[in-house]
Amino acid sequence: MEQHQNDISKDDILKVLDQYIHVRRDREIMAVYLTDYPGSLERLAEECDVSKETVKRAIKRCAYIWRYLPGDELKVD
Repeated sequence: MEQHQNDISKDDILKVLDQYIHVRRDREIMAVYLTDYPGSLERLAEECDVSKETVKRAIKRCAYIWRYLPGDELKVD
Protein backbone atom coordinates (compact mmCIF):
# COMPACT_ATOMS: atom_id res chain seq x y z
CA MET A 1 0.00 0.00 0.00
CA GLU A 2 1.25 3.46 -0.86
CA GLN A 3 2.47 5.58 2.06
CA HIS A 4 1.45 9.22 2.41
CA GLN A 5 3.56 11.95 3.94
CA ASN A 6 0.99 12.80 6.59
CA ASP A 7 0.14 9.25 7.69
CA ILE A 8 -0.99 8.88 11.25
CA SER A 9 -0.46 5.77 13.32
CA LYS A 10 -2.96 2.94 13.63
CA ASP A 11 -3.33 3.74 17.35
CA ASP A 12 -4.16 7.36 16.52
CA ILE A 13 -6.80 6.24 14.02
CA LEU A 14 -8.38 3.86 16.54
CA LYS A 15 -8.48 6.59 19.20
CA VAL A 16 -10.27 8.96 16.80
CA LEU A 17 -12.75 6.24 15.84
CA ASP A 18 -13.44 5.43 19.50
CA GLN A 19 -13.98 9.09 20.25
CA TYR A 20 -16.27 10.01 17.33
CA ILE A 21 -18.04 6.86 16.09
CA HIS A 22 -20.49 5.54 18.65
CA VAL A 23 -22.03 2.64 16.71
CA ARG A 24 -19.83 -0.38 17.36
CA ARG A 25 -20.35 -2.08 13.98
CA ASP A 26 -19.57 1.16 12.13
CA ARG A 27 -16.49 1.67 14.29
CA GLU A 28 -15.28 -1.89 13.58
CA ILE A 29 -15.83 -1.51 9.82
CA MET A 30 -14.04 1.83 9.76
CA ALA A 31 -11.15 0.45 11.83
CA VAL A 32 -10.51 -2.29 9.26
CA TYR A 33 -11.16 0.14 6.39
CA LEU A 34 -8.67 2.72 7.61
CA THR A 35 -5.96 0.54 9.14
CA ASP A 36 -5.92 -2.77 7.26
CA TYR A 37 -7.79 -2.06 4.03
CA PRO A 38 -8.04 -5.45 2.29
CA GLY A 39 -8.07 -4.01 -1.24
CA SER A 40 -11.76 -3.96 -2.13
CA LEU A 41 -15.10 -3.28 -0.54
CA GLU A 42 -16.09 -6.90 -1.20
CA ARG A 43 -13.16 -8.22 0.80
CA LEU A 44 -13.76 -5.62 3.50
CA ALA A 45 -17.36 -6.83 3.79
CA GLU A 46 -16.20 -10.43 3.93
CA GLU A 47 -13.63 -9.66 6.62
CA CYS A 48 -16.21 -7.78 8.71
CA ASP A 49 -18.86 -10.47 8.08
CA VAL A 50 -21.38 -8.00 6.66
CA SER A 51 -22.73 -7.22 3.19
CA LYS A 52 -21.00 -4.88 0.76
CA GLU A 53 -24.02 -2.56 1.07
CA THR A 54 -23.58 -2.45 4.86
CA VAL A 55 -19.94 -1.47 4.35
CA LYS A 56 -20.92 1.28 1.89
CA ARG A 57 -23.56 2.65 4.30
CA ALA A 58 -21.13 2.63 7.23
CA ILE A 59 -18.48 4.47 5.21
CA LYS A 60 -21.05 7.02 4.05
CA ARG A 61 -22.41 7.52 7.60
CA CYS A 62 -18.91 7.99 8.95
CA ALA A 63 -17.59 10.22 6.17
CA TYR A 64 -17.23 13.11 8.63
CA ILE A 65 -14.36 11.24 10.31
CA TRP A 66 -11.89 12.36 7.62
CA ARG A 67 -11.81 15.85 9.10
CA TYR A 68 -10.23 14.28 12.22
CA LEU A 69 -7.71 12.14 10.28
CA PRO A 70 -5.13 14.50 8.78
CA GLY A 71 -3.40 13.11 5.72
CA ASP A 72 -5.68 10.11 5.21
CA GLU A 73 -7.37 9.68 1.85
CA LEU A 74 -10.64 8.00 0.99
CA LYS A 75 -10.07 4.55 -0.49
CA VAL A 76 -12.97 3.60 -2.72
CA ASP A 77 -13.23 1.20 -5.63
